[in-house]
Amino acid sequence: MFGISVLLIILLVIFILLLPLFALIDLVRSNLGEMNKIMWVLIILFMPIFGSILYFVLGRIQNN
Repeated sequence: MFGISVLLIILLVIFILLLPLFALIDLVRSNLGEMNKIMWVLIILFMPIFGSILYFVLGRIQNN
């Protein structure tokens, strides 16, 4: 049982680290305006999990 909980914690930490990274990569590749990109970078950096989820939900809408 101890091994499963350690594995879940490791997977959660990887998710927490990778989600903002993927959001920033997607943001750099997007065709948003410069001011919008700066705004989203700040949101993602200051609130990594919530900001990343917010970007994937709302930022992609702005991108279209």
